[in-house]
Amino acid sequence: MLHNEFPVNGRVLALDLGKKRIGLALSDPLGITAQGLPTLQRTTLRADVAEIDRIAAEQGVSLILMGLPLHMDGREGRQVQYTREFAEYLTGRTGRKVQFWDERMTSVEAGRVLRDSGISIAKRAKAVDKLSAQILLESFLSVGDPVQEY
Repeated sequence: MLHNEFPVNGRVLALDLGKKRIGLALSDPLGITAQGLPTLQRTTLRADVAEIDRIAAEQGVSLILMGLPLHMDGREGRQVQYTREFAEYLTGRTGRKVQFWDERMTSVEAGRVLRDSGISIAKRAKAVDKLSAQILLESFLSVGDPVQEY
């Protein structure tokens, strides 16, 4: 396993990749805190990557963090392959390093936090992707071990 190579020169942008939406979160310049950004509604691969590149350029992002959707027992499924292919395309288009991070339980934790907050189910569905990305980034910033660097 690779280790988190902090300090990173610049901000980290976390992505919670889904088929319809991409949850986004951004670190502060010192890599201490994570703030959720508006969720990106997916359109086309090219447009999605262009928007991520635009955000990364505007915010001074030096590293893109992507959740790796492993099964609970650690096995890789079809979604992992899709995530790796997206990361390869993203790296090729943006020139930015992509690092994978184990995302098991981030969506579950996000759902629990939102459920406990008492907001409606409709609002929860809209917020879960952003909060999942934020939880993913917070985990990374707390200096654990990434799954793999790309």
